[in-house]
Amino acid sequence: MFGINGGELIILLLVVALVVGPERLPGYAEQLAGWVRQARDAARDARRRVDDELGGTDVDWEALDPRRYDPRRIVRDALLDDPGPRSARPPGPAGPVAAASVATLAPGAPAPFDDEAT
Repeated sequence: MFGINGGELIILLLVVALVVGPERLPGYAEQLAGWVRQARDAARDARRRVDDELGGTDVDWEALDPRRYDPRRIVRDALLDDPGPRSARPPGPAGPVAAASVATLAPGAPAPFDDEAT
């Protein structure tokens, strides 16, 4: 959690307890508990609304996890009409799109200049 280990968390809690003081600490703990309850209820309500909008079908939340998206696959699928198996593609760093855009220069030749490039 935020790169804090158990020992550091205990020290932070002790510092907060000393700074806030024993007379105000229960009130702040109650406020924090209320915020956590509100956040949990909002998440539960959002999930229920998504389920209702999708017609009550069971949603595969793992498939919707943004950490599972591979930008390379998404771009490859968008640029290629029929990606086919990997072995059927021409050699190159990323298949036919990258192979067509790679140009070889003679040694010592100047790089091409594009005056319309930004």
